[in-house]
Amino acid sequence: MLHAAGVRRLCVCLHCMRILVIEDYTPLRKAMVESLETAGFAVDASAEGEEGLWYARNHDYDTIVLDIMLPKMNGLEILEAIRGDGRGVPIIIISARDSVDHRIEGLDAGADDYLVKPFALKELIARVRAQTRKAYGKKTTRLIVGDLVIDLPSKRVERNHAAVKLTAREYSLLEYLALRAGEVVSRQDIWDHVYNYYEDASSNAVDVYIGYLRKKLSSENGATYIQTRRGQGYLLEYQAV
Repeated sequence: MLHAAGVRRLCVCLHCMRILVIEDYTPLRKAMVESLETAGFAVDASAEGEEGLWYARNHDYDTIVLDIMLPKMNGLEILEAIRGDGRGVPIIIISARDSVDHRIEGLDAGADDYLVKPFALKELIARVRAQTRKAYGKKTTRLIVGDLVIDLPSKRVERNHAAVKLTAREYSLLEYLALRAGEVVSRQDIWDHVYNYYEDASSNAVDVYIGYLRKKLSSENGATYIQTRRGQGYLLEYQAV
């Protein structure tokens, strides 16, 4: 694995989604990483093109934030390489090149969004959230499974109109399962999207937090929300008794 000064790795914790930031200007890169982390994302960051492409090809990201003017390999070359690999990960270009022709060039090359510098960090976060929802086929900011409602902007969870109090780690896991509601999600998928890579993949932390969620989502009438598929993973699906 590459380890360069431009790459940031996080401490061990849980987040809802994993983002890659490829930006060579250090103050902006640090500001974006800090803002995205505060918003609940796990973030990897690289300061140059070849390394950024290596990360994009070797890890599974929910969204990539990509500068155009980069050392060693420019952003359009990275974009074309990722799309040439057949990868459909959402990509947001960030660039000071603000002409209509520049924006058309980036979008035609395969970018999903184009944000002109300078920009407000809260707008970047909103665009990342929008691309992530789109990637999972969700157009609404409220995810509903039975009588369970997850409001993405406020990170509020309700069951049968009553608030469910979750820790940040429990919420992050529930949000990822809700984005993939109706699908069996493997433990490895949860590690790749929710946990940081420093964590030991043989840990039973996923099972532990699944247990916590089950208790907090338990219903008086015996209905269940998180189903186990032995040898496959977990499924968020409402099942009445």
